[in-house]
Amino acid sequence: MPSLARRLLALLSLVTLAAFPAAVLASTPIVIRFSHVVAVDTPKGQAAELFKRRAAELTGGRVRVDVFPNGTGYKDYEEIQALQLGAVELLAPSLSKFGPLGVKEFEAFDLPFLFEDEAALHRVTEGPVGKALLLKLEPKGIVGLAFWDAGFKSFSANRPLRRPEDFKGLRMRIQASGVIDAQMRALGALPQVLPFPDVYRALEAGVVDGCENPVSNFYTQGMHRVQRHLTLTHHGYLGYAVIANRRFWEALPADVRRALEQALGEATALANRLSREKEAADLEAVRRAGTTVVFLPSREERQRFVRALLPVHRAMEDRVGREFLRSIHAATGFDPTPR
Repeated sequence: MPSLARRLLALLSLVTLAAFPAAVLASTPIVIRFSHVVAVDTPKGQAAELFKRRAAELTGGRVRVDVFPNGTGYKDYEEIQALQLGAVELLAPSLSKFGPLGVKEFEAFDLPFLFEDEAALHRVTEGPVGKALLLKLEPKGIVGLAFWDAGFKSFSANRPLRRPEDFKGLRMRIQASGVIDAQMRALGALPQVLPFPDVYRALEAGVVDGCENPVSNFYTQGMHRVQRHLTLTHHGYLGYAVIANRRFWEALPADVRRALEQALGEATALANRLSREKEAADLEAVRRAGTTVVFLPSREERQRFVRALLPVHRAMEDRVGREFLRSIHAATGFDPTPR
């Protein structure tokens, strides 16, 4: 009997151990690690927080999103590899990150003065061109889910930047983009690639002289404390693509994936609305701080920049794809001929 009792106890233990993982899985939420490199109070930061909240609500707690802002998860040039390896499930990197990944069509977004306004931009990001672009990420093990606006970029430095000639010899921080590199060289500047979280310290230490940013990034990162001049050129677009690890995303239950797509749609609307609203609020905050002279170019002054940078469009045709670039020009109405 003792022997039988021991065998029954052993069998019960095996049954319990076999059942335990299933019970745990049933009660444990799906965890999505969402890493990004900007502050929580930026449009991207706020959209990520909304996605976190709505993902939990719409799935009844079946999903938990852990957000890692300001590069606390992964840095600028680590995050995409981390996603591909499955160390994180969700990112919202700037579009320039996809050029080094081998999808150089995304670098078209870096072309100067390509988008006259937000309406022209959204004809691309919300239309067939944008959808086709996101599909190009799938062979890289990435699912492209949405575009989030950060706003249009302006130039800053510790000397006035009122004409293209004013950039000569300046060390300007850039993202790793062949297009942005060409843009800075066309102005006579010296491009310096730096991860975004390192920019403030580099400006403070004089490692670089200036940079380009939407006003929301310029203000929330405190760059107005270490840059004496800001020129509102709105010359380039900074946007993000929300992307997921493809294996993880496709393995999700269909109803969970639908709920996450709804949460992401709401977060996208918020990101794009906040990018507009924060531009005005953060610009006013920069002016109130009194540490930075803000210069708004006249139409003619802006056209000088446009003319100086038109050669970049022609030089980058082969890099980003001539036919693809033509499809963007058709959507936006941009005329790349000299004027």
